[in-house]
Amino acid sequence: MGTARFAVLGVLIIVFQASAPLTAEETTCVPGFDSSMLIFKMATKHLRRGTRLGKVDFTDCTNRTRFPFAIDDTRFRVQTNGVITVYRQVVLHKAQDFNISTWDAQGRKMSVPVRVVHNGKHHGNDHGQRHGNDHGQHHGNHHGQHHGQHHGQRHGQHHGQHHGQHHEQRHGQHHGQHHGQHHGQHHGQRHGNHHGKHHGQQHQNVEHHHVEDKHQNHSNNTESAADRQVPILLFRKSVKGLNRRKRDWVIPDLSVVENDRGPYPLKVSQIRSNEDKIKKIFYSITGPGADQPPVGLFNMDRTTGILYLTQPLDREKQDKYTFLAHAVAEGAGTAEDPMDIVVNVIDQNDNKPVFAQATFVGEVAEASAIGYEVIRVNATDADQQNTDNSDIRYRILSQEPALPSSPLFVINSVNGVIRVNSGGLDREKYPQYTLTVQAADRVGEGLTGQAKVILKVTDSNDNAPQFTQPSYEASVAENKVDALIVTMSVTDGDEVHSPAWNAKFKIVDGDPEGLFTVKTASNKQEGIITTAKGLDFEKVSKHTLLVTVENEVPFATPLPTSTATVVVNVEDVNEAPVFEPKEKLVSKPEDLAVDSDVVQYLATDPDTARKQTVMYKIISDPAGWLNVAKDTGLITVKGLMDRESHFVKDNKYTALIGAYDDDEVPATGTGTLMIKLEDVNDNAPTILEREFKVCNRQPSPQLLGVTDKDGPGFAAPYRVSMQGMSKANWTARMNDTKTGIILNLARELESGHYTVVLRVADTEGVEQDNTIHAEVCDCTGAEVVCAGLREAGTNLPVILGILAGILLLLMLSLLLLLFARRRRGEKKEPLLQDNDIRDNIYYYDEEGGGEDDQDYDLSVLHRGLDNRPEVFRNDVVPNFMPAPQYRPRPANPEEIGNFIDDNLKAADNDPTAPPYDSLLVFDYEGGGSDAGSLSSLNSSSSGDQDYDCLQEWGPRFKKLADMYGGGEDDML
Repeated sequence: MGTARFAVLGVLIIVFQASAPLTAEETTCVPGFDSSMLIFKMATKHLRRGTRLGKVDFTDCTNRTRFPFAIDDTRFRVQTNGVITVYRQVVLHKAQDFNISTWDAQGRKMSVPVRVVHNGKHHGNDHGQRHGNDHGQHHGNHHGQHHGQHHGQRHGQHHGQHHGQHHEQRHGQHHGQHHGQHHGQHHGQRHGNHHGKHHGQQHQNVEHHHVEDKHQNHSNNTESAADRQVPILLFRKSVKGLNRRKRDWVIPDLSVVENDRGPYPLKVSQIRSNEDKIKKIFYSITGPGADQPPVGLFNMDRTTGILYLTQPLDREKQDKYTFLAHAVAEGAGTAEDPMDIVVNVIDQNDNKPVFAQATFVGEVAEASAIGYEVIRVNATDADQQNTDNSDIRYRILSQEPALPSSPLFVINSVNGVIRVNSGGLDREKYPQYTLTVQAADRVGEGLTGQAKVILKVTDSNDNAPQFTQPSYEASVAENKVDALIVTMSVTDGDEVHSPAWNAKFKIVDGDPEGLFTVKTASNKQEGIITTAKGLDFEKVSKHTLLVTVENEVPFATPLPTSTATVVVNVEDVNEAPVFEPKEKLVSKPEDLAVDSDVVQYLATDPDTARKQTVMYKIISDPAGWLNVAKDTGLITVKGLMDRESHFVKDNKYTALIGAYDDDEVPATGTGTLMIKLEDVNDNAPTILEREFKVCNRQPSPQLLGVTDKDGPGFAAPYRVSMQGMSKANWTARMNDTKTGIILNLARELESGHYTVVLRVADTEGVEQDNTIHAEVCDCTGAEVVCAGLREAGTNLPVILGILAGILLLLMLSLLLLLFARRRRGEKKEPLLQDNDIRDNIYYYDEEGGGEDDQDYDLSVLHRGLDNRPEVFRNDVVPNFMPAPQYRPRPANPEEIGNFIDDNLKAADNDPTAPPYDSLLVFDYEGGGSDAGSLSSLNSSSSGDQDYDCLQEWGPRFKKLADMYGGGEDDML
């Protein structure tokens, strides 16, 4: 028992002696937090917004009680008095860790870790450590004194003595006697500092130097800028082979606070090489901020590897710098692989909020309800987003005038929306209010910016617009769109040209089909009614509309709405007949005979009250193939149709048919007739290649393509046969697909030009001769080389024949010359006699020889096949095509016009006519002509000529009869 008392007494003496220096040190004030770590135990997992966690205490050895705290977790907020609250809802599935930082009076940043846990559970193996601590994981997680065990207590005190125990404080300062290798276990600090090695295993390549100072409070890192300790970055050891890089070899980023007060140059970090123990190493950095723009912002001591910052940084200009660190051994080149260094710039609250506008202007109606949104103001902060430094809050500082009450307006502190707070707005007394609005960062407790908000009080809509007359009546012709019907005027007692004065009209009854539209005139006091669609007299001849008028803004108080009645009378107009359907499609064979019926295309007259007759005519018939009966609308074939014609698109021929009435001013409607032409075999196949060259010895076969204008079923497979003299020299057969001809030279020919005639027939036997020009060259094989050609078969008789022809032409020329001289010696009778009474005739050109036209050689006008040797036989007229069909002269004189048109188009489409200009001879009815004189067609009104017979020839000649015979003009 006595021994126990003695032991207790000894312990008390030791404790008293240990506490004496601490008591002496308390007389010196050291800036910092009162705790090295804060732990808040919450009774519930779900933390709602506004929940208070606790309070953090800090002193900077001055009289200040409020400090600008910063927090690295946006879910929490810390006020200037140190109270920590929940900003966004948090669920505590596990412990939540974050840091709170602030700056002392000297501008030095200090931090404290905070942990929030649920239900008082603090993960017993974790003693105040946050990053990289080892929580007793050694031989079964012992929790007491153990060989090499690490305890991070709150005040960095060392408890108990044990071989190789390692103790560290919150900022990684090392206390105790052991600073090297300890037996079996390595413990990282909260910021990942490296202390010793664990049996050669490297846990972090970041190392901190620590200096013991018995007179310094080690709970906060308060080293000066010049002497502060910086992390040491070790080059990664190179590992041979394909060993996987360890996760803890990743080099952490460095951090530098922007606007640091220095002094400069400011130490940032130090790099070291493991080779510096055996070699002299020189260090350097490269990259933006070092040797690249901005050059010289960072530099490195060549021998010590210390990284310096030469001037303050601005995060708003650049928030990160990335370098490559190099280590070079003296005289031996590169000692280490380059190492990446990243320096992050930590934001400070050095930018105040800035409003988007210096002055905001808005309007508020005098009768606005409480809570009415008037205007939104917004400000921005250049500091780092999603932090307190850029978290803005708004408030109204002042209101001018402060009458009739203040505040009349309130602002949402988060989104800047200004709303009406109370009644009493009166435009006549206080037409305008000026508000001073403030925006402050750090949740309303930091830097501030101001702006003006000018609110103009507008008139409320307390007077309803009134029509100047209760009813209107107007008339409009049917079928017109956008036709003006009536203009209605209103009056309004509200402020002129304000939204409460501007009128807005609406048709509320009498227009179920939307035939009318009403618009507000530019003066905002008139309503203009127009037709939105064409009206139909035959359907409804009178419309009665009910129109109301309101303002652009709703009434401030319930008011009666003014109405007006508008009666619209529809005027009847002559409307064009309407085809049914608008587009009609029929199918007919392309060889439908002339005068055959195609279809009856009828139209109806919508003017049912007028009892008019509908007649028909052709409006567009590009090929001239159709005719339409005037009274019945029956469409017949006027000319042979051809599916292969260029007028046919996609096997369809399109024509426009017109239907018109017999009104004094006829109205014409159109319908589209589409005839789908069914193909018939009316085209023989032709050969595509008309010329080729071939060697006369061992020639290669010639492949000739065949085409047919007809469609499938009337074309391939084809057949071919040789014709005429070509049989002796050539052979021809169809290829395997029966779509091409293989032509071979049967025997060796002299070089020259030859004509090959091939007869090609389609699947139904429709055939045609095709002429091919072959140039035979004196060569061998497939490669054709032609030189010094002569016409095939040219010999002495042919040459003699050519010479005889030339002599014959010379003799004919001499005879013509003698004949011409003889003609000039004779006296010619003038074409017009001096006593010939007739209108003057002007000579524009001579188109032929009359009785007196003997001076011209009409042979020069002749252009025939004898002058066109390039036209082959198949280019003239196919021998299978029918002869043209011409209409006989009609008995009815009214059809004489159609007779002339029909036969003219038949002549134009005559397939038997050659494809060149024919010789046309016109007789001149001059002296001695059998034709009658034109002088009989005079404009005399003597009455001795009877033109009534022209009346019987139809409407085309009726006007001519009226001009020369009097008619309607005589009645004037």
